[in-house]
Parts: sequence; structure tokens; C-alpha cells
Amino acid sequence: MFNRMRSALIGGVAAASLAFSAAAWADVESKDPIKLTLHDWTGQLLTTNIMGEVLKKAGYNIEYVQADYIAQFAGLESGDLHIAMEMWETTGKQPMDVSLATGKTVDLGETGMDAKEEWWYPLYMKEKCPGLPDWKALNKCAEAFSTPETSPKGRYLGGPVTWAGFDDERVEALGLNYEVVHAGTDAALFAELESAYQRKAPVLLWVYAPHWAVAKFEGEWVEFPEYTDACYEDPKWGSNPNMAYDCGKPFGWIKKVGWKDGEKKWPGAYKAVRNFHIENDEMSQLIVEVDLEGKKLEDVVAGWMKKNESTWKGWIKH
Repeated sequence: MFNRMRSALIGGVAAASLAFSAAAWADVESKDPIKLTLHDWTGQLLTTNIMGEVLKKAGYNIEYVQADYIAQFAGLESGDLHIAMEMWETTGKQPMDVSLATGKTVDLGETGMDAKEEWWYPLYMKEKCPGLPDWKALNKCAEAFSTPETSPKGRYLGGPVTWAGFDDERVEALGLNYEVVHAGTDAALFAELESAYQRKAPVLLWVYAPHWAVAKFEGEWVEFPEYTDACYEDPKWGSNPNMAYDCGKPFGWIKKVGWKDGEKKWPGAYKAVRNFHIENDEMSQLIVEVDLEGKKLEDVVAGWMKKNESTWKGWIKH
């Protein structure tokens, strides 16, 4: 159903031929390809392909490159990669801050989407663990969230290891009697949720928004101690005086980031990237079309481009 990594995605969406006044386009300062990174979740593939197709309309040469979410910063700093369309404050703030401090990358502003990523459980699990959503209830209910492989420990299904997120560290810092198991892919993560939900089986996992899961399934996020930068940076902060990460994940922005020198090379394209804006509800619906309705990602992008012509034209005007 998911088939995210089809080669068609890497190639992007075929550009339609539209006749517009040259004055509507940003100046194409270089025909060298602008390399946009692709990751392993549907929303990021959508934002990246939308942005790439808009830049193609402006006359730029676009190349889509598969890249690791965190490790991509090495490429962005060296100029081997140029634009990353989604860095989530929930998981990407620290590596992004480190990269920006080198002076080799640039913050290209918020996408307009608000990020939330946290431990999540179906509402039916609250009957077995009535102290939820308070995180302190988790240890009392570890057996309820266990599997034969983890019992007596509870099982927490995290995202792919490339997403970071510090869940293993969080379990240790908060003294949680849980084993962290990482899903291999985004598709596997939500396939397991789908299966468990239909069977009313125990499941505790990483869920994020914007995403279709929070609309399709009834559930709640675990409420951990509120995130602060000090929680991640200062072991003395919080309930565990010896370890960092004794709090939940940050909630907040989803930003774009790019190779700093690229703004000199393609200033019009970078301006368009800065202008890119889409909100949670709209993105969630596009994800539904791909993941639940089985539409091809390139068709969903093409449909959005047709429906929102006046919007994306505004991104690339002088």
C-alpha cells in the first residue's frame, strides 16, 4: 500500500507545459542541478516533490537525492546536497543547530506545519492502564504493553533508527521498564499500528503529526515531563540528576534548511523555498491520498499543483 520508495519518486513528478510570462519566473542564475533530499516518510516526499516541481516551472534543473535524515547535514555543509525541505524540531533541532553553527548551512524558514512526535497508544489501552496519559503510569502497566518477546518488560515501537529521537536514552533516563524496538520503515511502523488496532492488541509506538494516523485512530500521546533545551543538554536537569533526556520530545516547527553558498548561486530558487508554505490539515489530506487511498505520489503532487496554481506562482515571482 505504501510503496514509498518507488523509482518514480526519485525522478520526481513530470513537469507539465504551461505558458506563462517570463516576468512571472525567478531568474535562473545557474543551470547546475539543485539537489533536493528525499527521506523515508510520505509527507517529506510530498513537500520535496512539490517544491521541486515548482522550481522546475521556474526553469531550474532539479535533482532528487535519497539521503539520511540526520547524516544529510554533512552533504548540506559540503555543497554535495542543497535543500532539505523538512527538519522537525521534535527530532532535528539539535543536529540542525550544530550544522548552522558551522556557517555552512542556512535556515530557510518554517514550512507552515507544526510538528508533534511522541509515544502514542490507542484509547482502548487506557482501560488496561487507567493512569495514562501520565508517563508515570507506564511502569505500572508494563505487562499490559508487553509482548512474548519482551515480557515482563513493556514494548515500545520506535521509528527507524535514522529518525533519531532519543527514545532509547529516554527509557534509561526515566527508568522505564520497556524495551525499545525500532521499526525498519515508516510503512512497517504504521502497518503494525493498523494490525494491532484492528485486533485491539497492545501497542505503544511513535506517532507523529501531520499524519493520517491521528485522524484515523482514537488515541492519546503519553505526557512526559515537558521538553526544554536543558533536558537534552544538561544531565542535572530533571528527575534524573545523572542523565539527559528525562523528558518528552519538543513540539514545534518543521523547517527548511540548505547549503549556505547555494543562496548565492541560485538566489531566486532559495527565495522560492523560503516562500514555501503549507499547513498541517492540507498536508495530512495529501498523505491520506497516497497512504490510504493508494494514489501515486506523482499524481497527488500534480493535482496539488493544478489546484494551487496561484499559490505556487506567488512563491516564484520576483
